[in-house]
Amino acid sequence: MWEKIRVVWQIPELRQKILLTLGLLAVYRLGFQIPLPIADQDKILAASQAGGMADVLQAVAVFSASQLTQVTIFGLGIMPYISASIIFQLLGSVYPPLEALQKEGEAGRKKINEYTRYATVAICVIQSWIYVNAYIVNMGLVDAAYLDPETGALGLGWKLVSVLTMTAGTVFLMWIGEQIDEFGIGNGISLLIMAGILAAMPGAGFDLLKQASLELGGGPGGKLGIEQLLLLALMFVAVVVGVVYITLGQRRIPMQSAKHVRGRKVYGGARQYLPLKVNQAGVMPIIFASSLLMLPTLIFTQLGNINWAPGGFWETFFRWTSAAFERNSFFYILFYVGLIYFFCFFWTAITFNPKDVSDNLKSYGSFIPGYRPGKRTADYLEKVMFRITYVGAGFLALVAIIPTMISTSLGVSFMVASFYGGTGLLIAVSVAFDLVQKIDSHLVMRNYSGLLE
Repeated sequence: MWEKIRVVWQIPELRQKILLTLGLLAVYRLGFQIPLPIADQDKILAASQAGGMADVLQAVAVFSASQLTQVTIFGLGIMPYISASIIFQLLGSVYPPLEALQKEGEAGRKKINEYTRYATVAICVIQSWIYVNAYIVNMGLVDAAYLDPETGALGLGWKLVSVLTMTAGTVFLMWIGEQIDEFGIGNGISLLIMAGILAAMPGAGFDLLKQASLELGGGPGGKLGIEQLLLLALMFVAVVVGVVYITLGQRRIPMQSAKHVRGRKVYGGARQYLPLKVNQAGVMPIIFASSLLMLPTLIFTQLGNINWAPGGFWETFFRWTSAAFERNSFFYILFYVGLIYFFCFFWTAITFNPKDVSDNLKSYGSFIPGYRPGKRTADYLEKVMFRITYVGAGFLALVAIIPTMISTSLGVSFMVASFYGGTGLLIAVSVAFDLVQKIDSHLVMRNYSGLLE
């Protein structure tokens, strides 16, 4: 392995790509240390430790490469760009002009990317305006020097400056991602998300050490004992192995290419495989489900804090609903699993079209043994995809609730437990494999063995 790593650094072009990527990622992390001018750091630190709204923003930050609780110039991260990309991908399956652009190849892709950038700026302005007013202003995180001495409120000018600053920060991150795609190595946006996830690991490690004790059975104050730390280490390895196994898992469908004669030579007739990924939807179902469940959590929590008539119906109802949608509650987990299954089938139906695959096989002179080309092949592929999607959805649901189970059963903080599953682990594993495959392609092109061989 060390010899292969040495070979990687000996290739000048690959070394330049890796160094450029690391440099751009360092710039990305540096931006999270630059706060907005209007922010009061002492108030932000107190608010981030108080929970409530800060916990919700921290959950969003996992899959958006953002740092919403710290109020920095990169506070929104690349969440607006991800939202715009998802919107255009969904529209591409229902809006004929976008569908036609997708089929135009490279020219159509560039046009869609241009529309995505414009939509990102618009979403940035909206989200940053809501963020400044709903979180920074309402939570009282503004430095007193920027407040109007007469009204005690933040002026419109400073709000616009904050909105434009955060919008420019997100656009800059989008540019960094595109530079990594073009001149670096790996997928730029995915690497930014992965860097944000890995940057939280030292803090989670320190939290775990604070909760740990070098005694069997734990120490005073509910500290974790040696046997519990060993159990956590074994569980982490087991979860990572399971995520890798399912992420790379495929259902290989045998495929035969038709023979054809050209002159005196016979071509085709080779037996190949059509690989169908078990986790076809990737991490998107968890992102959709967790994002959607944040809305009732915020709404019912705010309604539960209203001073209703003591002992009345509305007070009892909203307190019950706010408790039902807490992260560790049974109803929250039940809805979470149900939404993951729904979005897993929904996203798979959008990204995988059995009819198109069947038509492509037919046009290339290939077929699945035992099934006639056309509708019967499409029906067979749809049936197989339904079955493996059911398994993939079950895997995603299990990975999504593992952090909650570990946090509840072992008493560790949710920040530590989040590295045992959920969105962060799936993204980190997927991006790591994609990065290794990109490096492998450079090595194989120069007649070297790959990193995983």
